[in-house]
Amino acid sequence: MPTKLRKEENDLLKAYERGEWRSKKKVAQRKEQIREFARNTMKKDKRVNIRISERDLKEIQRKAVHEGLPYQTLISSVLHKFINGNLIQRPSH
Repeated sequence: MPTKLRKEENDLLKAYERGEWRSKKKVAQRKEQIREFARNTMKKDKRVNIRISERDLKEIQRKAVHEGLPYQTLISSVLHKFINGNLIQRPSH
C-alpha cells in the first residue's frame, strides 16, 4: 500500500523530482564542523566543587530520580540551559 503524503510533502517530492533541489557544496566539511561543535559542547573536561545546602541537594537528587538522570547530569544540564538563555522560570502562583 503506497504511503499517503501530505500536501507539503507532495510539493517537496515534486520539486525534488523536477531537479529543484541541489546539494550544498562542502557538505562533508560542514558536517565535520557541526560534529566538532557538538563534541566541544558535550565535552566535560573540567571539575567544579560547590557547597549547597543539604535540603537543596536532596531536592536536586529527588528531581533527578524523577527525570531518570544522575543528579550531577541534571545540575550540568540546568547550568548549560541557564548559560545559553534556555532556562525557563515558572510563573509564581
